[in-house]
Amino acid sequence: MLIRYKKNHEKIAMGLLSFMPEEKKDVKKLQQTIKEYESNDDWHLHLWKEEDDVLGAIGIRIENGIDAIVQHVSVNPSHRNAGIGQKMVNEVIRIYQNKYAVSTTDEIQDFYNKCTLAEDSADASDS
Repeated sequence: MLIRYKKNHEKIAMGLLSFMPEEKKDVKKLQQTIKEYESNDDWHLHLWKEEDDVLGAIGIRIENGIDAIVQHVSVNPSHRNAGIGQKMVNEVIRIYQNKYAVSTTDEIQDFYNKCTLAEDSADASDS
C-alpha cells in the first residue's frame, strides 16, 4: 500500500533514498532531499508499506501545475525483484494521472517504461 511520507518516517525514507545512485552515501544530499520533500508542496514522497514494513519509496515533483515527474524510485535490496517498484509506479500513475501528465527523470525512464509495459501486458491478458 502506498502511504504519504511523514516526518516520523525520516530515517526509513533516508535509508531507502540512499540506494538511489545520485543520493548514494552523501548524507548531506540525502538530508537536503528529505528537507525538500518536507517543505516543498510540489515534492511528494510516498512509501510502500506491506503489513508493518516499509519496503520502498517513490518521489514525485510537480512542475508547472501540470506535470508529475517521478524522480526517485527505491526498493529495499532484500525485497527487490518482487514487483514492488512496479506496484509503486503503477499506483502513482493511478493517483496522479487524472490531474497531471505523469513522466520521469531520465535516470528512471527505462525502469518506468518496463513497469508500464508490464502493466499493459497484464491488462491485455485480462481481456
